[in-house]
Amino acid sequence: MEHCDVLIVGGGPGGSTCARGLVRVGLDVLVLDKAAFPRDKVCAGWITPAVLDELGLDPDEYRQGRVLQPITAFRVGRYGGPMIELDYGSSVSYGIRRCEFDHYLLQRCGARLQLGESVRSIARDGGDWVINDRYRAPMLVGAGGHFCPVAQWLGRDRRGSPDPVVTAQEIEFPLDEGQQAECRVEGHRPEMYFCRDLMGYGWCFRKGSHLNVGLGREDRQRLPEHVAAFCEYLKDQGRIPRNLPGKFRGHAYLLYEHSPRTPVDDGLLLVGDAAGLAYPESGEGIRPAIESGLLAAEVILAAGGDYSRQRLEPYRIRLEKRFGKRGPQRSPVGRVPSRLRQFLAGRFLASRWFVRRVVVERWFLHAGQPPFKPS
Repeated sequence: MEHCDVLIVGGGPGGSTCARGLVRVGLDVLVLDKAAFPRDKVCAGWITPAVLDELGLDPDEYRQGRVLQPITAFRVGRYGGPMIELDYGSSVSYGIRRCEFDHYLLQRCGARLQLGESVRSIARDGGDWVINDRYRAPMLVGAGGHFCPVAQWLGRDRRGSPDPVVTAQEIEFPLDEGQQAECRVEGHRPEMYFCRDLMGYGWCFRKGSHLNVGLGREDRQRLPEHVAAFCEYLKDQGRIPRNLPGKFRGHAYLLYEHSPRTPVDDGLLLVGDAAGLAYPESGEGIRPAIESGLLAAEVILAAGGDYSRQRLEPYRIRLEKRFGKRGPQRSPVGRVPSRLRQFLAGRFLASRWFVRRVVVERWFLHAGQPPFKPS
């Protein structure tokens, strides 16, 4: 049996950030992930300067051999309607490739890594967790995304009750010379297209020589049809190449305000998408994952080895203080009649003020959110 102080399931940004915070003060941390890194990860993939600050990441050092695409402008509108172009004149965000970003963070975290191994079993033995009958630790962190086995174990009594999940499909691929000539999307200017019924949005984002195209919706019905129609529209508009290589890959996540998941139990914390922390308006989960990883590390250290639920409860309280209280499980947009949603979409998404101040700055850049401060 292999022992450690803290076992983290999932090597993404939340898990690696938590691991780094614990390793730096001397704890023995093991990160377990079913994938071998660097691994392919479907994600539009952009981060704000606040994320760089929270990670202590030097952009000049990071971009050596990796993509860090400055974003200085946006193109936003309603799918099939007029588009509004905004230019900020300086970098307000950065595009990254998750295969590079996640690998970089995991390699620098300093934890012991057990990669390419899935979680097959989870058991409680006294005050310890036993994973795969092989790893033993008093503290377990679930950081394996929406389908994290730790989160599924914790919510096993709720199985059968559907969660309000956002589903998305996307593709990311390198552009050859011919495709680059066909693609009118500019690297510094991501494009976002909101669905007519406001139940989701599509995007196309050029990161260096790579292009990412995708669409996500709050309803699960006919997603492949929505994605296919969106791509045909982009092709007809000359925004993306006619021939897209490979297949679109799907993923799912919970929006924070509507997530029913409990992030704390005896000797257990959930971070990132495992806890359902994606921002409700944009679906972005990288920054919440990183901040929850930082919070989890602080609470674990403060517990001083007593990992009872009572000692770990400050984690839930601090999550609510940072991200707000959980709301109703059904999206309020879904309660608005379809015709009214389309009317509102046409009015608001045609307003330059609304698109700039609300959609881009509040929903996507989180410009009004105060900087994250450790306790």
